[in-house]
Amino acid sequence: MTKPHLADSVCPIDRSIELIGDRWTLAVLRDALHGMTRFNDFRDHLGVAKNILSDRLHRLVATGILERRPLADGRSEYVLTDKGRELSVVIAAIRQWGQRNLFDEGEEMTRVVDKRTGKDPARLVLMSDEGDELGIEDLRLISPNPFVSRITTKA
Repeated sequence: MTKPHLADSVCPIDRSIELIGDRWTLAVLRDALHGMTRFNDFRDHLGVAKNILSDRLHRLVATGILERRPLADGRSEYVLTDKGRELSVVIAAIRQWGQRNLFDEGEEMTRVVDKRTGKDPARLVLMSDEGDELGIEDLRLISPNPFVSRITTKA
């Protein structure tokens, strides 16, 4: 039995994982969100092989997350599109989760702060339309997949 291709899934998480769910793509996105644009800068900072970086950049351009712009020196830069900038919330959520769960108290780590105040951004949470914080127990999955719907209605 072959695995279904995640890009064809009815689940938005599957489709997102298919596109941005590997280590190098997330690292490229993190660096792009912090202003990195040049191939050599990505390669030098990440320590990634040229062919892997080239593949990830190509996919991000092909899907409209990055735009490749030619420079006067004959090289190119990779700039986030609006679609790519929307991923800042995803990357921030991963960062905040990691800060809370993967570091010991007082352990050194990189931080992102508000430029204006120098303070950490507020913790990201799911909110209802009315502004109430939502927990996992407040959510219900609705799926066109009968198997998923059968499993999730048991709870």
